[in-house]
Amino acid sequence: MKKLIGSLLTAFFLFAPLSTVHADETIVRIISSAHQTFTGEFRNDDLAQELTPSGKLGQLVYVPVSRSKIWVIDPALIDEVVAMTGEYKLATDATPIGAQLASNWLGQLQKVSRGNEVIALAYGNPDINLANSLAPSELKMYYAFGKSQLQIALGRIVRSEPDGGWSTGKSKLNPVLKKNYSDSRKALTRLSRAVADNDLMLLRTRLGRLLSPSLDKDSREYFSYSAKVAVDAQVHKLRINPGKYQVTTDTAKLPVTIINEFAVDVMVSVEMIPMNTRVVVENFAGVVVPAKSKKQLELTLDVIAPGETTIFAQITDSTGVNLAPVSILQINSTVIDKRVTWFTTGAAILLLLAAVAQSVRRVRKGRNDEI
Repeated sequence: MKKLIGSLLTAFFLFAPLSTVHADETIVRIISSAHQTFTGEFRNDDLAQELTPSGKLGQLVYVPVSRSKIWVIDPALIDEVVAMTGEYKLATDATPIGAQLASNWLGQLQKVSRGNEVIALAYGNPDINLANSLAPSELKMYYAFGKSQLQIALGRIVRSEPDGGWSTGKSKLNPVLKKNYSDSRKALTRLSRAVADNDLMLLRTRLGRLLSPSLDKDSREYFSYSAKVAVDAQVHKLRINPGKYQVTTDTAKLPVTIINEFAVDVMVSVEMIPMNTRVVVENFAGVVVPAKSKKQLELTLDVIAPGETTIFAQITDSTGVNLAPVSILQINSTVIDKRVTWFTTGAAILLLLAAVAQSVRRVRKGRNDEI
C-alpha cells in the first residue's frame, strides 16, 4: 500500500500541471532602442534592417507558429513600425527603404502571436524603478497608453501587468538628462491642464522612451535633445506677443495679443505683473482663444508716475498654475503731472494776453503818431 501511495505521489508531481507560466513556455521580448525622433522623422533607417528576416527583430517573428510562447512587447516600438509602413522621413539624406519591410514584419507578428498571450510593457519600455522615482503618475499613464496602443496595432486584447516583473534592465540616464526629462514632463503636464490636444498627449507619453535601458550613451543624449526641441515647440504654441508701448495719458487702453496655435480652443487666464508701482494694470480671467487663432485683449493701464515699467504677462489656468513662459511688455510713460500742465497752460495764456496787449498798444501808438 505504501508503495502504491508513493507511486501516485511521484506521478502527481511529475505530470501535474504547473503554474500559469508553464515551464516550457518561451518569453519573446520585442524591444529595441528608439529610432523615431520626437519631431517625427527617423534618426536613420536602422529599424528597417532590424525588421528583415535576418535582422534582430525579424529573427524573432519569422519562425514557425508555436503555442508555447509569451510575447512581451514595447508598444512604442510597434508604433514606430506602424509609422514606417507609410511614407516616412529620415533625419539623414538617405532614401527610406523600410515601408514594405515594416508592413511584412507587422503582419508576421500578428500571425505568430495570435495563439499566445501578449504582455504590453509600459510605453517606451522605461526603467520602472527610475520612472517610479521621477514620475509615478506618468508611469501609470505609460502602462495604460501602451496597452491601448498595442491592442490597436495588433487588433486583439493584450495584458498589462505593472507588477508582473516583465520589464528588465536599468537606465544609465545621468543627472543632467534626468532633469531634462523632468523639466519637459512638467512643461507638458502644465500645458495639458488647459490644452486637450492629442498631439500634446502623445508627446507626453513618448517621453517615457528617454528612460529606456535600451538607449546607449549617444542615443540618450540625442533623444533628450530631440525631446527638448519638440517640447519647446509645443509650449511656444500658446503665448503672448511681447511689446513696447509709449503712454502719454493718465489712462490708456493697450492692445495685447494672445496666440493659440493648437488645433483646439483654449480657455486661460492672464496675470499682468508690473515690476514697480508706476502703473496699475488689470488681469484677465476666462479668456477663450479659438483654435489656430489670435485674440487681442484690451489692457487698461493707469499711470501713477511717469517713467519706464516692465510688465510680465503670464498665461495661467483657472487655478493660477503657469502654463507658458512669461512675455515682457515694456511701458514708457511720459505723462506730465496735471499741476505742471495747469501752470504751463496758465503761463502760456498770460504770455498770449501780454502779447495781445502789447500789439494793441503799438497799434494805438501808431495811430497817435499819424495824427
